[in-house]
Amino acid sequence: MLTKEQVSKSLNEVLVPGVRRSITMLNLVRNINISDRRVEVFLAAPGIGENAQEWIKNKLKNTLGAMSDIDNVDIDFVDAKPNEVNQIKSIIAVMSGKGGVGKSLVASLTAIALKRHGYEVGILDADITGPSIPKMLGIKERPAGSETGILPVVSRSGIEMMSFNLLLKQEEDAVIWRGPLISKAITQFWEEVVWGKLDYLIVDLPPGTADAPLTVMQTLPVTGVIIVSTPQDLTNMIVRKAVAMAKKMDKPIIGVIENMSYLYVPEIGKKIEIFGRGQGKEMAEAAGAPLLGELPIDPELARLCDEGNIERYNSDAFIKMSEALSNVLSLPEGGRIRVE
Repeated sequence: MLTKEQVSKSLNEVLVPGVRRSITMLNLVRNINISDRRVEVFLAAPGIGENAQEWIKNKLKNTLGAMSDIDNVDIDFVDAKPNEVNQIKSIIAVMSGKGGVGKSLVASLTAIALKRHGYEVGILDADITGPSIPKMLGIKERPAGSETGILPVVSRSGIEMMSFNLLLKQEEDAVIWRGPLISKAITQFWEEVVWGKLDYLIVDLPPGTADAPLTVMQTLPVTGVIIVSTPQDLTNMIVRKAVAMAKKMDKPIIGVIENMSYLYVPEIGKKIEIFGRGQGKEMAEAAGAPLLGELPIDPELARLCDEGNIERYNSDAFIKMSEALSNVLSLPEGGRIRVE
């Protein structure tokens, strides 16, 4: 006898046009009814236009109709808002009070590390005026969607991503907006994007502690923060402001990552501390959180970012960061981050 589990398995094989994720992973399945060799599937429709709905209907009818014990297949779409189908277990904000320390780089590497550990991951690029993540991931296509929602773009390795740069006519166009408009755009990325089922949503914050970071902290149910710093004393002084903000907003700090800690010269087998002695441990102590990694200045990483191939990156420092991140994060029942 046909079961809902068998039908659900078949549904998971049908990808939504324009996003390359299944209707199951986008959490669009609302209900499945089976009776008298008849299957009726109800799907949520946010972000899916009429043409895409018709394609999904035909695909599902062909897929389910080929199964034994089924004579009739009905597919119905029902109204729903993106935030009614989104099921995100944990949201990690990557922040620093200082610009130019590599927040977007760390946000991307964090998402890649979690994806390699087998989690479903997305990136919300909240740096509206200075987005760089699409470039690093090699993504240029515009997001699909409809009046009811926006479908995220998916990277080569399967990371969902939404960035304002993907909505511009030219990626070099400047976004000259005041704080309220930027805050509204971030809120829309949270409320109007069909993220579906995710284990982690990584939010890349712009520098500072003003409107945009405040919007994220107040609007999104952030479950943890990663602080990014560099070795310079000036940077650390400003980064401590971000630490203070996270604590005032009652957001747990998962850990600290020091970027540009050193330059390794293989010809002489030596690490050169270009920006001075690393202060990652001191910053981690100030944040009351573990030091997750000390990332070097790596020409290979810079090359891959410029080429849009950051997902291919691997190094001893990245592996250590990935392992440290895995060790401090866990998803207990209820889906919230627990810092071990």
